[in-house]
Amino acid sequence: MYAIVDIQGQQFKAEEGKKLFVHHIKDVEAGQAVEFEKVLLVDNEGAVKVGAPTVEGAKVVVEVIHPLVKGDKVIVFKMKRRKDSRKKNGHRAQFTEVKITKVIA
Repeated sequence: MYAIVDIQGQQFKAEEGKKLFVHHIKDVEAGQAVEFEKVLLVDNEGAVKVGAPTVEGAKVVVEVIHPLVKGDKVIVFKMKRRKDSRKKNGHRAQFTEVKITKVIA
């Protein structure tokens, strides 16, 4: 059994026991349970329910493992040739690591 769930603007395939890195969720602690109710699709061993836009009564329960995980460093370098114009910028995305405990359909 799996579900396609919308977590902070991104869609993830949620199966029990799977770990995900989602965009940083504010005000959560390690070990805390969080529920997501924007379930777009549920597949229960071949029986597929597609929501319009969401499936009624379905939700995904996750447990927070690490509330703040920093992603890889991304370097953004912009240059215009022959103009003496260069700009170097960078950032590290922040994620929350979660483990899916239940898919309720």
